[in-house]
Amino acid sequence: MQQLARFIFYKVLGWQMVGTFPGHLKKFVIAVVPHTSFVDFFLGVLVRAVWKEPINWIGKKSLFKPPFGWFFRKMGGAPIDRSRKSDTVSSTVQIFNERDVFRLTIAPEGTRKKVSRWKTGFYYIALSAQVPIVLVAFDFGKKQIKISEPYTPTGDIEADLALYQTFFEGVEGYKRR
Repeated sequence: MQQLARFIFYKVLGWQMVGTFPGHLKKFVIAVVPHTSFVDFFLGVLVRAVWKEPINWIGKKSLFKPPFGWFFRKMGGAPIDRSRKSDTVSSTVQIFNERDVFRLTIAPEGTRKKVSRWKTGFYYIALSAQVPIVLVAFDFGKKQIKISEPYTPTGDIEADLALYQTFFEGVEGYKRR
């Protein structure tokens, strides 16, 4: 499967990887920006196959009921109760604490629309779980997946977010042609 994914990613689609996936780390938050289209999901699944590494995501628990729950779990999904918004961070931290390997992918924008500010849940999850944040850019303009070094949140959210946002400068999201 990895060979086929690599062929499609590099040869058919003509994309490149810039940076290295930190496979030596078992737990971290992956912040993917920009999130502009449903195409991001399919590109993410392809990138995951290229890396041949377990990558996780969280979703509302109703997604994980039959008949498709098994598929979402197989795709790295972890159910959480999102009925209490303030509890999403602690529920996700609990998953980090319960698992040996958990690499949570999350879009800080929280939507596929253009936003002026990121949602901060990804930051507080990493801070509370005491795990680093790895920034991943889906740059459709350059056909590159950019991967940062792991960043440890300092607790100074304004300074940290400013630093993170510089990583994404000049990155272009998917645009319909």
